[in-house]
Amino acid sequence: MEQYVDALQEIGNIGIGNAATALATFLSAKVKITVPKAVLVPVEDVFQVIGGIENSVAAVVQRVEGDLSGTLLFFFPEANALSLISQLLGHSTESMNEIDGMGQSVIKEVGNILTGSFLTAISVMTQLTIVPSVPMFTFDMLGSIISSSLLCTGMLEDQVLLIETELSEEDHLASGEFIFFFNIGSLNTLLASLGLLEN
Repeated sequence: MEQYVDALQEIGNIGIGNAATALATFLSAKVKITVPKAVLVPVEDVFQVIGGIENSVAAVVQRVEGDLSGTLLFFFPEANALSLISQLLGHSTESMNEIDGMGQSVIKEVGNILTGSFLTAISVMTQLTIVPSVPMFTFDMLGSIISSSLLCTGMLEDQVLLIETELSEEDHLASGEFIFFFNIGSLNTLLASLGLLEN
């Protein structure tokens, strides 16, 4: 399992490096991003590992098709999402329930940049074709978002990829997490492409 973690950590590092460049352009500011952890987690343990399933989060949900298929989520805790919106739009908002379409677009664009950079890193490292859908924004309790996102996805692998990350711009720090739920067969395709399994 350790060799899997090293390879997945490398994917995360490359993807996050790309995301830092793209976000710096989007924010017109220097952005630092770290990848504290990249792990495969049994799907039945996801809620236990990430915790806070009743916490309100702002999330970007994306379907993925191609050589790899599944559902990708990137989510910010509510306070972090509000902080990002405040930085980018120049005004503060007390609750995500009060944000307008522009605020939603900010979170969706940041999430889209992060997930897109991550998927590009996987594609470059593995030469697999990955086709992401248009990202969707949602704000709800974390457990509800995950459950509703997986309702129509069919059979899933019994492990999911979890990557925690932190991004900072000047003195502002925000943390978020990726979760990649693989459709059946896709995890083995990914690991085989990384030379970790025989084709």
